[in-house]
Amino acid sequence: MKKIFTALTVLLLSFSLFFASGCEMLDQVLTKSSQSTSSTTSSSQTEIISDTAIDFESAHHNGIISIPDYDGSPYFVVNNNEPFFKSSDKTTTSFESFDELDSLGRCGETYACVGKDIMPTEERGEIGQVKPTGWQTVKYDCVSGKYLYNRCHLIGFQLTGENANVKNLITGTRYMNVDGMLPFEDMVADYVKETLNHVLYRVTPIFKGNNLVAHGVLMEAYSVEDNGEGITFNVYCYNVQPQIAIDYSTGNSALISDGGVQTSKPTENSTVNSTANSSQETSQDSSIETSVSVESSICEYVLNKNSKIFHLPTCSGVSSMSQANRQDFTGTREEVISQGYKACGTCHP
Repeated sequence: MKKIFTALTVLLLSFSLFFASGCEMLDQVLTKSSQSTSSTTSSSQTEIISDTAIDFESAHHNGIISIPDYDGSPYFVVNNNEPFFKSSDKTTTSFESFDELDSLGRCGETYACVGKDIMPTEERGEIGQVKPTGWQTVKYDCVSGKYLYNRCHLIGFQLTGENANVKNLITGTRYMNVDGMLPFEDMVADYVKETLNHVLYRVTPIFKGNNLVAHGVLMEAYSVEDNGEGITFNVYCYNVQPQIAIDYSTGNSALISDGGVQTSKPTENSTVNSTANSSQETSQDSSIETSVSVESSICEYVLNKNSKIFHLPTCSGVSSMSQANRQDFTGTREEVISQGYKACGTCHP
């Protein structure tokens, strides 16, 4: 009887060990299968958009991403022009969002999926009542349009129709607004109007310490339906103005003379005149004449009858334009504009 009991005990122990081993093997198989499936899914989603988002501000301040000093170009290409979106960010549902103002009243990240359905249908309204941090109303003769600062939309009005949104307006130089940001804003607007696709779009102002004026903005964009074929960029636009020194902590500014920064600062509503001799005036007059001559010359253009935007024939926007919307035109730039067309922000015809 004792022998039979011993044999049964050994048999039960052997069965238990076998069952436990079998479960462990099954668990290993399931784990490997899950890992394989996960790897395949991740790989299929990997395009230009990475699976791990990068906090640009932290990376910039910690030296992981280096932005060189301004060297004459209004923007600097970041991360090989690849935006920092995640794969999970891809959507064809239009939206826009704005960070709350910080304790100093400064704007934060602005983020949108730009679609035709949220683009403006009316003219832009008044925004003069908004006074972003560091705002100064100052003029210089060396600045186009005289005024040093613009109320600069982070997400351009032409993209989502935001007017006097305090979470979307910063103190930006005329140079950053027009030479830095505007070409990229127009590029996205033209693309969305012509393709009806969506573009992930994010603009982040970069402040240093407690400065009231941003040193620049990071602009990222990625066209969703064609996986970035139409629009992909990641650029840092410098908030600078040639010939002007800016105190980013306050927004104060001064004209840079040949001997350095002038000691006198412009006050609100004042004008600082740059030195101009007769030869400079002659040069300016001749440049105006040249401009008029170019403006009146006869050229070939491609018109988009739907978006009312005109392009050079070599513009990238022409290739994606439907034949139903296309019209070839030969004449002067003034004639095109008189018909209600606007110049493309990419090819600048």
